[in-house]
Amino acid sequence: MLTKRTWLAAAASLAILAAAPACTTTAANFTNAPSSDDEAAAFEQDRQSILAMTGDYKVTFDFTETVPFVEGYALKDPKLSGGHESVRVIEDRGDFISLQHLLVVGPDDAPIVVKHWRQDWQYEPARVLTFIGGNAWEWRDVPASARAGTWSQTVYQVDDAPRYGAVATWTYEDGVAEWTPAHEWRPLPRRDMTTRDDYHAVDAVNRHVITPWGWVHEQDNSKLMLDGSPQVLVREVGVNTYRAFGDYPVSAAEEYWDGTAAFWAGVRAEWDRIAAENARFAITIKGETEDLYMPLLDLAGAVKDGEKDLEPALVEARAVINSFVTADIGQLADRLRPTTKLASTDY
Repeated sequence: MLTKRTWLAAAASLAILAAAPACTTTAANFTNAPSSDDEAAAFEQDRQSILAMTGDYKVTFDFTETVPFVEGYALKDPKLSGGHESVRVIEDRGDFISLQHLLVVGPDDAPIVVKHWRQDWQYEPARVLTFIGGNAWEWRDVPASARAGTWSQTVYQVDDAPRYGAVATWTYEDGVAEWTPAHEWRPLPRRDMTTRDDYHAVDAVNRHVITPWGWVHEQDNSKLMLDGSPQVLVREVGVNTYRAFGDYPVSAAEEYWDGTAAFWAGVRAEWDRIAAENARFAITIKGETEDLYMPLLDLAGAVKDGEKDLEPALVEARAVINSFVTADIGQLADRLRPTTKLASTDY
């Protein structure tokens, strides 16, 4: 018998399945296999929602501050930018899917490819890596009683350092496929990291929604000051729109990834090692982490252009990463998520 969820999802499923790439992964290929037909159908529907975010897009990033919470604060001007972005599956183990974003900017006859963010999706995760302020992250356990049917999304930065993570279920009410976790902390966006110093973290509600023409990433952001007790400075609404569009140099993104995928796999492996060996860790750079990401991007370019061999480049990359990573985050205590909040659960 079909569940209520399956009936409500019918319209959304048809659109998602039409848009998503084919995948031959079966439940036998992974550990967290659904145990019933209904669970397997819901699991596959969720997978197709995630895979529907792959493709080639015209992208707009639209952020508007809305409500101030500190006397005398003047709302900043809205920030609107855009470009073209290719999103590719770089790993699919069935219950784990990794999507890499590649930003393509500049004129069509001389395109520039920028390795952008990455989103990793894990089915029924036992724990999730969360941002706790001060360029630091901590593993948060997901209780076994709260895992059923959930997916975690962990977002990574251009250098494959972590950014933020959260857990939620995909829902399909009223024919709309969407994933909306409870609020989570995240680092400052680069649009503010490089231009202001009046707040220290973002407490965000982060929604991914599949549409007939692509998908949207909606955000309800509270900008937090962390000198003393957390205080919201101002709220902000963000809408990042991914509209299917292929009339840009998509081949440039594909050529970049073909030439650098092995290098970035090695970089991801180093970050995975750091995360696996530490309950919490931090990047020692305050603010914008250009000293970390620029050498890695340069090394990737050198590998792609044949100026460096892969293994020596990875040796350099690991040295760069480890020169800025520490498990001793005591010096960041004034800008970490309060212990009482860490002990609570949103899952």
